[in-house]
Amino acid sequence: MANGEGRGQYAHLPIPSYEEATSRPSSSSGQHQGPSQTSDDAERQGLLFGQGDRNADATTRRPGTHRAPAVESARSSVDSGSDLSIPEMVEGEGTDARRQVEQFDYMEPGDSEDPTQSRLYHRPRIRTKFSQHLTSIGATLSAIRIPSLRSLYAPVANAESGSNEPQTWRERVRASARVPGQMTISIPIFARLVGLFTIAALIWFLFAIEVFPNNLNKMGMHFDPESVRIYVQEHIDAESIQGYLYHITSFDHVAGTEGDLYLARWMEERWKEMGVFDQVALLDYYVYLNYPTKDGRSVEIVSPEDRKWTAALEEDSAYRDRQQSLAWHGHSRSGEVEGPLVYANGGSREDFAYLQGHGVNLNGTIALVKYYSTQGDRALKVKAAEEAGCVGALIYSDPADDGAGKGLTYPAGAWRPADGVQRGSVSLMSWVVGDPLTPGWASTLDAQRVSKDHNPGLVNIPSLPLAWRDAEILLKSLDGVGEEVPREWVGGTNGLPMNWFTGGGDKAPVVHLKNLNDENPLQTIWNLQGIIQGIEAPEKKVIVGNHRDSWCFGAVDPGSGSAVMMELVSIFGALRKLGWRPLRTIEFASWDAEEYNLVGSTEYVEDKIDYLRENAIAYLNVDVGVSGSKFRAAGSPVWQRSLLRVLDRVTDPHTNETLRQLWDEGHSKLEGLGAGSDYVAFQDIAGTSSIDFGFEGPEHGFPYHSCYETFEWMQRFGDPKGVDGGFLPYHRTLAQIWALLILEIADRPLIPFDLRTYADAMMHYAEELSEDATKALNAASVSTSSFNLDPIFAAASFLKEATAEFHAFEDTWATQVLANAGGMENRKWLLKRLEYNERISRFETDLLDLADPDLDDPRLNGKGRKKTGIPGREQFKHVIFGPQAWSGYDEAYFPAVRDMLAAGNWTGVQEYADIAAARMRRAGERLSE
Repeated sequence: MANGEGRGQYAHLPIPSYEEATSRPSSSSGQHQGPSQTSDDAERQGLLFGQGDRNADATTRRPGTHRAPAVESARSSVDSGSDLSIPEMVEGEGTDARRQVEQFDYMEPGDSEDPTQSRLYHRPRIRTKFSQHLTSIGATLSAIRIPSLRSLYAPVANAESGSNEPQTWRERVRASARVPGQMTISIPIFARLVGLFTIAALIWFLFAIEVFPNNLNKMGMHFDPESVRIYVQEHIDAESIQGYLYHITSFDHVAGTEGDLYLARWMEERWKEMGVFDQVALLDYYVYLNYPTKDGRSVEIVSPEDRKWTAALEEDSAYRDRQQSLAWHGHSRSGEVEGPLVYANGGSREDFAYLQGHGVNLNGTIALVKYYSTQGDRALKVKAAEEAGCVGALIYSDPADDGAGKGLTYPAGAWRPADGVQRGSVSLMSWVVGDPLTPGWASTLDAQRVSKDHNPGLVNIPSLPLAWRDAEILLKSLDGVGEEVPREWVGGTNGLPMNWFTGGGDKAPVVHLKNLNDENPLQTIWNLQGIIQGIEAPEKKVIVGNHRDSWCFGAVDPGSGSAVMMELVSIFGALRKLGWRPLRTIEFASWDAEEYNLVGSTEYVEDKIDYLRENAIAYLNVDVGVSGSKFRAAGSPVWQRSLLRVLDRVTDPHTNETLRQLWDEGHSKLEGLGAGSDYVAFQDIAGTSSIDFGFEGPEHGFPYHSCYETFEWMQRFGDPKGVDGGFLPYHRTLAQIWALLILEIADRPLIPFDLRTYADAMMHYAEELSEDATKALNAASVSTSSFNLDPIFAAASFLKEATAEFHAFEDTWATQVLANAGGMENRKWLLKRLEYNERISRFETDLLDLADPDLDDPRLNGKGRKKTGIPGREQFKHVIFGPQAWSGYDEAYFPAVRDMLAAGNWTGVQEYADIAAARMRRAGERLSE
């Protein structure tokens, strides 16, 4: 990124006032069609034939230089108010066929040296010598000026781009076929034309008898897939990522504010400049958000007289010359309350039950609880306090978890300083996700809305976040009040001379809590969308997402992911300019208002739900992109094969080992998905197979959701220069992983999801469920015959057989098309492959608990059901995955069954176990229909 460029470059992007940003609809929505394609012969030929210049200077392909941010861009976000049966392999051809397949690089690397244990892993658009000869013929023909089919296929340039090229396909035909006036038709020219038409007729005949592979028939250029992957890996520019991150973190950008809108428009402008997308648009939704008012928040000890005190609340300034957001909880309840102070550890229901069991009267109290600990979800801390009878809640950052008790604090070290405040939302995302006023439908301007009062997605008592600097005073004020807390409740720094008591009762200090918010039920937010149209199955989508909004500067969450996504857009833009297109459509999305309650992504999913359930193949999410050097991933089990394939080819920038080696050495695994980021609506509502990944450091090892989450923190502690002096090495590595995963799903002829892994995982999930059910029965002293989970085990066993039979098609297709036909795919095998892809992409959707006349049999559930989904949390439809009701950030398997177990509803356990088993069996049956 070029330094020193000022905000003047963006003067034409108006930053509205706070009132404008929070009151009126955006008029910025628009669409864009990419410019006509340009040609870089050297790089194009390298990608086409696998001989690209791998040492080319990455900066030479940058579609424009990055612009430096300016402090002036900051704004007051808060201060100013067919038959797929599989034939057996023919005897005698196995050895030769396998040798040919290996030559095509179709064998998936495995742990065993026994080749019979390896799986076929498909490499798209393989080039045989014959197809290379065809390309040579094509190159010769391309020198003859005839109407360009590719020019008709390419997106038409926008009239505003200043291009002089024709804007309609008819004009393109006329322009490309125009004969200069001075030319006359001589006999030699006429003879050449006859020869040309003869060649054209021959080519048409070859197409008609299906000699050419389907991809040529689709007019897609044949890029060597391995060269594309190498190009992507080698051209990712860490310095550009650094430039993007610097700009993104140069001002705070809370959802729905002018800083957020400015950043959305800046990204939109950059995406259009890069020329990657066929369409770019800002999509508006109107949602319930709240913001703090400068004098509307306070925490005070009001009695006894000798202990009166007022909390600072705000953090110190992270920068001298930059405004930063105030400290508050998104979606918190407005109100002013007063009551005795009580310390309740991590704020779990069990913690409050402990206090009540030890004689602490919680009615009318103000609860002081710490982040993390026994309850990871801040909203559920407040909900538990509410249910226990408290009238307010304060959540503080304990240094034993993420501050001085762990090491040096910022700026000397990486940990949270004593004045650091963890902002965040307290909306109940594991109960209602998205806009809590439109649960289950999109927040369009004219949408029906429910009340925020007694809303199942919102808490009903006010709350505020506190720094340790303030919480320490409150904890000391409880010295000698109530009884001493259990040892595991004690926090603070090592050796802190302080006694820890429960508080509560008449002797406890009385705390006054004020939290008066500026609330807007129709606040405009902006999702940015960019689409690269696929050439084979354009209706099928691979969606790539990261949220844009942050609580302050957001260098880690989500800036690290946003900066990497900007570089991905640039890389795919460079590929597009060389003429490349994926087989399936890729959609990039910058979500808004994720921090509040995953609002932007959820409203999009609810708005497009039918289309997504029919056509979305995959969702790839990065939120916290980089906070350390250890790679982590969570997702649907179908992703495991593709993930390991990618990790095998990406190297750790410090150890020079492959990430697959480090993954195996660390006994890492693909974790399950909870409710922590934008994948929730895709996986649990739309049934789109999702994955979330990134690099992490020590647990709670960065000043999460504070204004100390800065660009400088990232440079010094999160992702410092590599051993070679390179910028942000793990950001660059993350970009490689992300790009390669996109290519895996969007550009392989067979979608490389592994349903066998899914079936194995289901059996494991069923075993875990059975163990937990036995514990629940024992704890309740109930007979083990109260319910029977055998239907789930039987369905999992059936799926294991069905998926093994289904995936046999991969080997058959590879043998018939690659080995026997030399890479030529005729129409018969094309249709079989497309049907295979259709079935594998709908598998996850078939696991949704949706209305189905074949399955909603009264014999399954006694009297039948009027609603589908998890009871009481009907937005969530997936029978395997979904958030736990009282542990939203954690993954849960068979969530509806687990809810019934937690409630001791044994009849409900059986009902929803039968429903899950029916969906599992139906999903397996549809693989072979």
